Amino acid sequence: MKYYLFLALFCFSLIGLANKVETKNVDSIQYQIAKDDEVLMMIDQLMHDKYYNAFGFCEDSIGFMPPDSIPPLNEQLLKSRLNELNLETPFDLRYNDFTKAFINLYVNKKRDLSKSVLHLAPLYFPMIEEVLDRYEIPLELKYLAIVESALSNKARSRVGAQGLWQFMYRTGKMYGLNVTSYYDDRMDPYKSTVAACLYLKDLYALYGDWSLVLAAYNSGPGNVNKAIRRSGGQKDYWKIRPFLPRETRGYVPAFIAVNYMMRFAEEHNLYPKDNQLLSYNVDTVKIQSSISFEQLSHYLDVSKEELEFYNPTYKLSFIPKSKEKETHFLCLPQEKIGLYLVNEKAIYADIRRVEIADSIAGKKKQSIMPEHLVHRVRSGEFLGYIAEKYHCRVRDIMVWNNLSSSRINPGDRLIVYTTKKPTSTNEPKAVQTVAAKTVQSGKYKFHVVRSGDTLWDIAKLYGETSVNDLKRMNSDLNFKRLKPGMKVKIKEIG
Repeated sequence: MKYYLFLALFCFSLIGLANKVETKNVDSIQYQIAKDDEVLMMIDQLMHDKYYNAFGFCEDSIGFMPPDSIPPLNEQLLKSRLNELNLETPFDLRYNDFTKAFINLYVNKKRDLSKSVLHLAPLYFPMIEEVLDRYEIPLELKYLAIVESALSNKARSRVGAQGLWQFMYRTGKMYGLNVTSYYDDRMDPYKSTVAACLYLKDLYALYGDWSLVLAAYNSGPGNVNKAIRRSGGQKDYWKIRPFLPRETRGYVPAFIAVNYMMRFAEEHNLYPKDNQLLSYNVDTVKIQSSISFEQLSHYLDVSKEELEFYNPTYKLSFIPKSKEKETHFLCLPQEKIGLYLVNEKAIYADIRRVEIADSIAGKKKQSIMPEHLVHRVRSGEFLGYIAEKYHCRVRDIMVWNNLSSSRINPGDRLIVYTTKKPTSTNEPKAVQTVAAKTVQSGKYKFHVVRSGDTLWDIAKLYGETSVNDLKRMNSDLNFKRLKPGMKVKIKEIG
């Protein structure tokens, strides 16, 4: 520790505490953003490096085999290595044909997924291990997040489970994970990890066996209890396995396989992906007033994509104002934390100044808070058109309305959030531009497919033409995969 203090003081004497400023321009209003203290930045970096290195992560891992080389599985080695792991854990990491199949899946068949997980692990594992230790839960359960979501905070299952630990809405509520129009705690890495620990502790109190806990986490205690009854009262995972739901039959073998893959990745020539931009040096700061990611991007020079990646909790790229007994946090790369704190008051003052300037200039004053509205789907509309109308993304509309596919029907009501005035139009763009999308060649007229078009949409555009007519005239096309630019026969000329 003396070394770090000496180095910091040395830097302090060289750099000094001059408060430098950088001029930026937002909406034609000049403001000055103060630079962070360079000595404090260096101290932050030194302490982070010491903390990061203590976990044994290495950013410069280089394999000794060609990148595309895949070592063959050796059954005796697999057994020996699992026996080695078994000495260090309360879990039953047994070897059998099921675990061998999942090990083959992670180290051979899904190598890209495993490399991505190895890349993300340094970002999440230090926090997860710290929470697991606090609740006195085996640290190996950090690998459960890989089985659940492959360490993706935005992972969403077909049944609606969300986040790193894949909480369903109801289970999340039971363990303090709130969901509103603006944020979803299930996608908060820290809050969801705390909730997962509480849930796992409750399950262990019920079963006293970690394999049964894993099965119950996946399919619910009700399904585990049914399997125990159907097995004649057995309370061993491998004995009740045939009576569990199909997905849960592979859940424990997958957990064992992930334990193996993460501990012996290098032996299988698996190393973290190096083609993703990711900073492991991140921290959080409390946010008191509402602010959008777009504004933070302007003031702190952080891309909106980065802000969305590090802050998946906020569904609308907007942090609402904290209420009593409720605090919102912003996660940023370490070097931007100090910059935010130094300029916090000035940033909010400048946001207010911009709003006043817009008002004085005669512009319509617009709140940064996204407006909530309900859009009623009309005939011929598709999600791409609706997203363009309200200046948002198709994926956003699907998330806001819990849609599992992009298919919508006339009469559907969709919740939409927007900070911009909707594009003014009385008809869907698809209807307005029929002539522009129609070409003539030979003895047929053709419709040029646009993004989001379906056969039903095209048939509706051209009056008496039916879906069956289109299928008959276009038997050579794959109607399940219509792509923009494709030509669909709509009418025979003459």
